[in-house]
Amino acid sequence: MITGELKTQVNSIWNTMWSGGVSNPLTVIEQLTYLLFIKRLDEIHTLKERKAARTAAPLEEPVFDASQDHLRWSRFKELAPELMFNTIRDEVFPFIKSLGQKGDADGEGGSTYTNHMKDALFLMPNPRVLANVVDQLDGIDMSDADTKATSTSLCSVRSLALGKMVSSVLLGTSSN
Repeated sequence: MITGELKTQVNSIWNTMWSGGVSNPLTVIEQLTYLLFIKRLDEIHTLKERKAARTAAPLEEPVFDASQDHLRWSRFKELAPELMFNTIRDEVFPFIKSLGQKGDADGEGGSTYTNHMKDALFLMPNPRVLANVVDQLDGIDMSDADTKATSTSLCSVRSLALGKMVSSVLLGTSSN
């Protein structure tokens, strides 16, 4: 459900990106989608960790291995803006682009996801804008054990951002 608070949060993120130099509405949607996906990967990994701890069983199908722990949202969000920017640009983004990669040995070269991500670009203009957007996205609670509720939250954020895009195209501005 789209609440007034959620709409205000999405408007603020949109305005941060717009004033930071990301003026193409499609680029805003694309970059928000990537960041929300990265955040959700960490939330899924955290749920798996909690389940393993609760059941005293090994972690099943982790999203991140031990060498990739620094790529998690909950880790890089605490970094200084410059280091966060470099980590996301140089490590996190290549990581999400390679998820589901099967390799060349199977003759396919990758999953459908990998095929769609092959041309994806990290286009945040600078560390300050990225850090501001990460802080604001972090304030939107989407970590719900109920997958349906989480999906609804993600859809609500994307729906609001798409509405902003339509307004921008029609009005030629970053209207609220």
